[in-house]
Amino acid sequence: MSAVLQDPQLMEVNPPLVRSDDYHDLTEQISSIVEGDVVKTPTKYWITLAITASVTGLLGAMLTYLLVTGIGVWGNNRPIGWAWDITNFVFWIGIGHAGTLISAILFLFRQKWRTSINRSAEAMTLFAVMCAGIFPLFHTGRPWRAYWLFPIPNTDLNLWQNFRSPLIWDVFAVSTYFTVSLLFWFTGLVPDLATLRDRATSRLKQVLLGAFSLGWRGSARHWSNYEKAYLILAAVSTPLVLSVHSIVSFDFATSVIPGWHTTIFPPYFVAGAIFSGFACVMTLLLIARWTLNLQNLITMKHLENMNKIILVTGSVVSYAYACEFFIAWYSGNIYERFTFLNRAFGPYWWAAWSMYTCNLFIPQLYWFKKMRTNLWVMFIISITTNIGMWFERFVIIATSLTRDFLPSSWGYFHPTWVDMCTFAGTIGLFLTLFLVFARFLPMIAISEVKGVLAVQKHQFTEEEVMAK
Repeated sequence: MSAVLQDPQLMEVNPPLVRSDDYHDLTEQISSIVEGDVVKTPTKYWITLAITASVTGLLGAMLTYLLVTGIGVWGNNRPIGWAWDITNFVFWIGIGHAGTLISAILFLFRQKWRTSINRSAEAMTLFAVMCAGIFPLFHTGRPWRAYWLFPIPNTDLNLWQNFRSPLIWDVFAVSTYFTVSLLFWFTGLVPDLATLRDRATSRLKQVLLGAFSLGWRGSARHWSNYEKAYLILAAVSTPLVLSVHSIVSFDFATSVIPGWHTTIFPPYFVAGAIFSGFACVMTLLLIARWTLNLQNLITMKHLENMNKIILVTGSVVSYAYACEFFIAWYSGNIYERFTFLNRAFGPYWWAAWSMYTCNLFIPQLYWFKKMRTNLWVMFIISITTNIGMWFERFVIIATSLTRDFLPSSWGYFHPTWVDMCTFAGTIGLFLTLFLVFARFLPMIAISEVKGVLAVQKHQFTEEEVMAK
């Protein structure tokens, strides 16, 4: 069996998804990360966690300062009432799309290569939505009145929600997305939590893991119910991939502002969200793969397949860029035409061309297999993709608002130190939550990887018989 796995010709034609031939070794490798003694945890982990936690503390300080002084400390001005806050909101919501896509849609299409990366992507979705929710909440200026957004009896307040507003749709779409993603993530964890429960040595761990594993015993009935629940949640989650970022795009598309009022925004935003989400998953997996020695579980085949999706979604985004310029010219609308010329050659030209470079030109390197299988190239492109996608959201918002219909009301946005520190703080929060997750919960689905290994061993056995 091991000889077959190490055959370079076979691995080149049909590389395995799991480079192992023993179920026990898989359980040991993944569980040991969680079960490791806290004292023996690598020092570099605690140093990294301390840095990210410090940046998260900066976020707390900025939000406290914001509550005390008001959102005037942000750089928002007239006519740019939406700036870094909404840019960051759309950016983080987009980051969270890859998790649901990898987990739900690829599961429904029976793509086995998702199994080693889906758990991390699902967790990343939850953390990204948490970061996203901060910005619109504090942008209201009255976060303690957030309950006004929900359809609760409030006749004493004389306030009624405008259900025709996409801003209200955002509340329901994002909260539903987070809830379903949380249930999907937790359901997939149940068998692995039971494995950790059975291996636990302390009474406290046994009680906690026993409670969260919901009495899992691995019986046929449990597996049947688990697979039904997982399939139902996958089916429910799939429309959310399309609906959530489509509704976010309606924040812009339902307005009359040139550069926003366009029907291409829903599919354009969804493709961009998957594009940036996969790039962020790639960044985190490459780091985890190297630091935790997971090369036999997160193989080159996983990474190359993800790069292919990045190439496809990046090409869709590039097509959307071209369509925007074409429609601005073809429509004959002078305001729309001016907006897109201003976007490429106006005061924010540097942001626009950073966006085109990172999102349009650089990902085209993935047409070449050598680029798709080079770890350094993957890491660099994953970083530049997310930089480009942040610039995309900023360009859409800033360049469409900075020069509106009246030249007398034109302005320019300058971010303040509070803007920059708040955004940096959300990055710290995101990384801190991911580090804690990777240390205390299995970041690879043990049960699902074993299922892939069982199929893989059967296939290799058949090939051995045929060869003989």
